[in-house]
Amino acid sequence: MKNLNQRYTVTILISFIMLLMIIWSTLGPMEGFWISGQSLGTWFAAFLTLSVLSFLYQDNPFYRFAESLFIGVSAAYWMVQGIWVYIVPEILGKLMPAIVNEYLAEVPVKVSMFDTSIALIQLILGVLLLWRLAPKGTWIARWPLALIVGWSAGTNLTRYLVSDFTKQVSPVLIPLVVKSPTDFLGISWTTTFTAIISVFGLVSVLIYFFFSLEHKGVIGQISRVGIWILMITFGAAFGYTVMGRVALLVGRMEFLFVDWLRFF
Repeated sequence: MKNLNQRYTVTILISFIMLLMIIWSTLGPMEGFWISGQSLGTWFAAFLTLSVLSFLYQDNPFYRFAESLFIGVSAAYWMVQGIWVYIVPEILGKLMPAIVNEYLAEVPVKVSMFDTSIALIQLILGVLLLWRLAPKGTWIARWPLALIVGWSAGTNLTRYLVSDFTKQVSPVLIPLVVKSPTDFLGISWTTTFTAIISVFGLVSVLIYFFFSLEHKGVIGQISRVGIWILMITFGAAFGYTVMGRVALLVGRMEFLFVDWLRFF
């Protein structure tokens, strides 16, 4: 009963705030709300923003409406994108280029036999993948799904090997002492210090995760340094993420107070 009363309270409070905003819009600076399509869109965007922010207090019907609307619109948008970006030009455009070029989209009329065969295979696999929606024979959908997963894993192996391994290891494979004819003693002290810190940080973190030796003595001291480096790295990454979210929040607040209510 208490939770139900709280939900009713939140609903009534939000409705009251919306009513005040409507009165403000009709009497205040947002003149022409009822006839301007742009103002109507601004109001709807503000309503969705407040509906999402209402979850900070408690789950309520306004938040569920905004959440469902966001998921539905996103799913519909990406479905339409998939149809007009992939299915129409890449499959239908290669199987029946003349018809697609005349009625749907502009595609090359001359298509090689190899491209047509690949498009036909993709169409067959797509139909088999949709077989999961059939009442019987859902196991048929496992074959194209297994092929998709295997193909993706094989083709992305080299790409991830370069991006997630080689490019992360290569910055450490640098000379510790960098020469410079203009600096003191012919050494670039800033670059050299950066290289030493990078290599030492890598070694200390690797030693921290090396559990074959007991972390005592010198090994224990270096592993503690590795913990500090990990915490600094995670803290910087977390701070960067929080700042990004705060920037999004500031953007929505600016939309509410400037674009919607026009307080400034």
